[in-house]
Amino acid sequence: KTDVSVLNEKFRAAELNKQKIKNSFCSSILFACKEIFFFKEHKLSISLMSYMKNTSCVCTVKHLLSALTCVEKWVCANIILLLREENTVPFMVRYRKEMINHLDADAVRDVQIVYEELCSLAKKTNSVIQTLKKDGVLTPELEKTMRSCRSTDELDHVYSPYKKGSKLTKARRAKALGLEAAASALINAPQTLDLSTWVQPATQGLSSLKEVTTGVEHILADMIAKDPETLTYVKALCEKSFVTIQSSVKKAGAEHGKPKDIEKFHLYFEFTCNIQRIQPHQTLAINRGESLKILTVKVNIPDRVKSDFTWWCVNNRWRPKSMAKEEHKAIIMNAVDDSYKRLILPFLTRSYRTKLTSAAEKESIAMFVRNLRQRLLVCPVRGCVIMGVDPGFRHGCKLAILSPTSQIIHTDVLYLHNAGQQREAEKLRHLMTKYRYCCTKVVIGNGTACRETETFFADLIARRFFHPLDVSYCITNEAGASIYSVSPEAVKEMPDLDPNLRSAVSIGRRVQDPLGELVKIDPKHLGIGTYQHDVSAGALKAALEGVVQECVSFVGVDINICSEILMRHVAGLNAGRARNITEWREQNGPFTNREQLKLVKGMGPKSYQQCAGFIRIDPQTLVKSSPQPAATVTGKAATKKCKGKTGVKTADSLNPLDQTCIHPESYSVAQRFLSLVDGSVDQIGSAVLKHCVESKIKTNSVEELARVVDSTPETLKIIIDGLTQPPGFDIRQSKLQFSIVSISDLQPGTVLTGRVDNTTLFGSFVDIGVGRSGLIHKSKITLDKLPVSQRRRSLALGPGERVEVRVLNVDSQRGRISLDLIRVLQ
Repeated sequence: KTDVSVLNEKFRAAELNKQKIKNSFCSSILFACKEIFFFKEHKLSISLMSYMKNTSCVCTVKHLLSALTCVEKWVCANIILLLREENTVPFMVRYRKEMINHLDADAVRDVQIVYEELCSLAKKTNSVIQTLKKDGVLTPELEKTMRSCRSTDELDHVYSPYKKGSKLTKARRAKALGLEAAASALINAPQTLDLSTWVQPATQGLSSLKEVTTGVEHILADMIAKDPETLTYVKALCEKSFVTIQSSVKKAGAEHGKPKDIEKFHLYFEFTCNIQRIQPHQTLAINRGESLKILTVKVNIPDRVKSDFTWWCVNNRWRPKSMAKEEHKAIIMNAVDDSYKRLILPFLTRSYRTKLTSAAEKESIAMFVRNLRQRLLVCPVRGCVIMGVDPGFRHGCKLAILSPTSQIIHTDVLYLHNAGQQREAEKLRHLMTKYRYCCTKVVIGNGTACRETETFFADLIARRFFHPLDVSYCITNEAGASIYSVSPEAVKEMPDLDPNLRSAVSIGRRVQDPLGELVKIDPKHLGIGTYQHDVSAGALKAALEGVVQECVSFVGVDINICSEILMRHVAGLNAGRARNITEWREQNGPFTNREQLKLVKGMGPKSYQQCAGFIRIDPQTLVKSSPQPAATVTGKAATKKCKGKTGVKTADSLNPLDQTCIHPESYSVAQRFLSLVDGSVDQIGSAVLKHCVESKIKTNSVEELARVVDSTPETLKIIIDGLTQPPGFDIRQSKLQFSIVSISDLQPGTVLTGRVDNTTLFGSFVDIGVGRSGLIHKSKITLDKLPVSQRRRSLALGPGERVEVRVLNVDSQRGRISLDLIRVLQ
């Protein structure tokens, strides 16, 4: 039992000073068998399996999560509660802001990952203990050691000798001979120990005094290597020392490996770096070189660590409790030396490699997530006919003309790079004017023959070949288009098209609706990251699926026109529910309101709660989607037509609030707010209602209005956004701008990417592709906007670095552009 004030003080010391909590504290915590919590950064391990009677320990999982993620305790507690109630991250971020203190999706996901790691460690610990108990080798001391393990790596270190199929360790063989009592006596009562009495000439391992002494040393070495306090101390010594990781070319790899593969790793042939300063990409590169048997990698721990560790063990932790003979002291010294070389040093090496790899994988996955989010949230080009071009030489350029709603109008193959280019150009002009809507936008994939195809179109446009049409083109990333063209989803969607023509369709749709098209492709095939084969496949898949769900949900989907594939990624839905919604829509006609979702099979209260706010019912597409009247909404009628529910009654009238981001659970609050501002639901998105709302907010704060309508400020802000945003509002419109080709296209607030041209004492000049470089003043280059690795450099931004910037001011007459730094792109 530990005093609460002492406990809190030790937590504070671990969090602020990153000091190690000694084993005396760990052992004072009661161990049971339900949950295990641990600190990664501070090496603190606490096993609080259940609250026991008469204990004053107040540590809970929220304290640990708070220290690990730097999130307030009450927020961690709320996130745990929301996760246990099966709430999705998009739902929490949008509709439970007050509970999570306005955290973004990435921060919530970080807390979720750490919480799952805690649960995973608890589950593994309990499983290992049950296995050892079944094998009959579990002792109270071993169980206590396992319960105090700080990580999965430490648990494996303790458990490895007891795994089935593993050889008996030297310590276990000595224990089997009964020498454990002698080892215990050597520490606790050395004056009573006479090792000569343990000699048994007829027994192997006890036949001489030397064998008995060796057996005792092995047991002591094992005890030292598995002692939590000892491991904590040696790790603290390492953190204060200059520990390095070193890689060198493997001779066997140089002789038998492929020359091209070997040359890729020339930077790491003689590479040495401090453990604390190595970059994530360097760690992953070294790991890959080692797995290909090209590099040899080792961790170098200074000799001073061994000498300090040995002195501490002999004179402190493993010092005999009473006077010991010189021969007994020599045994302890040998045991410490053996433990360090044979057990602790390999464990430290594994720990460092595991920690570096884990950190590098997390950074690599975070980069994937950032890049994927940016790709998915590209603003769509709506309301125009587009020609998608999959360029090629020998097999020609595949064309697909798409309607403003992405329907396939025509497909063809033109040979633009062979003889007869004029004939093919005439055919191209005919295709652009043949159909009802003239095609003026051309999208070219960036694959083989891209530049030659671009030159062909640019020459025709320069010669005004398509006059009177004002034709323009752009180049888009076609990564993953070929893989998608032969996928089951593409075959189902375009069964009569050749796979090459499907690629052209996909390229065109990536500009018309990037989100709707890119979700059809496995994110790993989009070319948005590096080292994707060197990170945990499960963690990468979970992270990418999470960001896809986040983007799809925040943008929202029109339930009556969106594809089944896109619908799968809405929060609260999955492949089965999306299929059931599609079947219901096909057999009953379009949905007229969100309430009708409750009629769909598999749509329970929790699923409906999670997805309803992200689903839209657009009155315009409702009329276009089907000539049939909306379905009657009794459960039995739905059951006859589709696999729906029975006994569920909903209204079939249109609710204007269903086209907004307002959640159905807040409709009553929205109605009260409309009454308060003298508005109606028929005015949603109008200038009149927006003026009424703004006038009300000017006279009363949002907090005051929230109290009047009996709601929270966060919920009321969502309601205000939903009521004032114009019909068909898309969050992607405010994120990125297209066709920025000159200084006259720039507007304050525009977000762009560029490359640093030059850095001066007063700021950095950035090329943003408009013919004039913009200036980021040094006051805008703050530490929080820079990567950790650049915060100590004399030049925060250097030439050649890619940055994301926001336009602050444009002076066209003087040709000056003022920029604000958003972040440095890795």
